[in-house]
Amino acid sequence: MNPPRPAVGPDLRISVVICVHTEDRWEDILAAVASVRAQSHPAHELLLVVDHHQRLLDRLTKHFARAPGGTRLSGPPPAPPLRVLANAGPRGLSAGRNTGIAAADGEVIAFLDDDAVAERDWLRHFAAAYADPAVMAVGGRTEPVWESGRRPLWFPEEFDWVVGCTYRGLPAGKVRVRNVLGGNASFRRVAFDLAGGFTTGIGRDGDRRPLGCEETELCIRISQVLPDAVLLIDDRAVIHHRVPAERRRFRYFRGRAYAEGLSKALVARSVGARDGLAAERRHTVRVLPAGVLRGVRDALLGRPGGAARAGAIVAGAAAAAGGYAWGTVRARAKPTPLPPGPVDDPAGGPAAAAHEGAPA
Repeated sequence: MNPPRPAVGPDLRISVVICVHTEDRWEDILAAVASVRAQSHPAHELLLVVDHHQRLLDRLTKHFARAPGGTRLSGPPPAPPLRVLANAGPRGLSAGRNTGIAAADGEVIAFLDDDAVAERDWLRHFAAAYADPAVMAVGGRTEPVWESGRRPLWFPEEFDWVVGCTYRGLPAGKVRVRNVLGGNASFRRVAFDLAGGFTTGIGRDGDRRPLGCEETELCIRISQVLPDAVLLIDDRAVIHHRVPAERRRFRYFRGRAYAEGLSKALVARSVGARDGLAAERRHTVRVLPAGVLRGVRDALLGRPGGAARAGAIVAGAAAAAGGYAWGTVRARAKPTPLPPGPVDDPAGGPAAAAHEGAPA
């Protein structure tokens, strides 16, 4: 099936979805919104999807209703219309994103984490990539902003995905990839129409375990449904992601790696182990051993943190493998997670069940 060629360049309409779930990130949410409003390629609209948190929903609705429509931040262009929506599906990031997809009307839908800020040309680089009609998804580079002011000496860059950031081992430049990273990603609308939305039951759902991989499963599914689809990462599309102090701890590192293994088991069951684990095998065989050797070398040269980084890589890989093994056993006893149905109701409920803030 060949979808019609959409608008490109400055005429491409990009809807931006930010999923939010806690008042603890209030200042982060406002900073994320401000960064979207300041884009050199103006967003078509901005959707804030609140995950089953009535007080936050009311607070955001009231806050953004104060500003009159068409308010300009620092001259043209005017800020995009903003709507505050309630997650219309079950608790979790996947259903929240699906609610945003259902409500959006841009040709492209971009996702930004609620604790990240986008650089001014973020959407411009996304829009340029969609000039090729074969491109179905474009991601960018996510840089960590450590709340403590600096990276822990023991924390290996090969595991920056633990804190939601671009990690050592991803190719540089504008390159074709298996999957984009969900906190800094965009998808052509037609991809959701043909492949469905984000599958619930794989990623974060309010449980204590920091699960993930919902965007990995979606990207693989898009490629299976559309074999000629091109998925890209353009590392000029940059966002800066805040890493809170608690995520500097080894306990979180190990737990997140284990949870990734659990999630990968669900992905492999949903789309097949060959597609679901291809990139992970390459990372494990090529990137991680090189990281261990680099850490050992630094230790022998007396550089601080070298031995600890090498040890963390081994511990993280072991935790992820353990999570995958247990997740595989556990997944056999559960139904395979199914992707949502029609894109106009991807969360399984009325997406219109939402509060709207005045255009701001």
